[in-house]
Amino acid sequence: MSNPVSPSLKDLPKVNLNLKSELEGFKQGNLKNAETHEKNVLPTAEDVKQERQHSELIHDVESFKTERLKRTNTQEKIVLPNAQDVATEKTQKALLQGVEAFDTGKLKHTQTQEKNPLPDKDAIEQEKGKQNLISGIENFDTSKLKHTETQEKNPLPTKEGT
Repeated sequence: MSNPVSPSLKDLPKVNLNLKSELEGFKQGNLKNAETHEKNVLPTAEDVKQERQHSELIHDVESFKTERLKRTNTQEKIVLPNAQDVATEKTQKALLQGVEAFDTGKLKHTQTQEKNPLPDKDAIEQEKGKQNLISGIENFDTSKLKHTETQEKNPLPTKEGT
């Protein structure tokens, strides 16, 4: 091993005189208090756990030995429709084809006759008048009546007066 050689004074970097005088006259009392904020937050325990699980999964995949796999035979089971399903499907298909191929030109023209005609204007006005009368009776405001006293002007004869 070689012995490290200290640089000579002329090889050392030179410090500016202004900076040197400022450093020598530095007073720690002139510093302002400042609150520090940590910007590099450490991961939580949950983050570390997830990263460890991911790392273990990657390691397991990379180191997996295919010799440990067992041979399997896949059996595909295709279920064919029974005769009833086939017959139902044929019937539905025939109905759809019949509807799609229907020729509207073969239809006969018919006249529509209205069998439940609306009442004429006079019948409507007469019924409206009845409804207004019934509504007036049902909704009559008895508070608008004036109090009256009944006076008997034609008294009936008594038994003694006959």
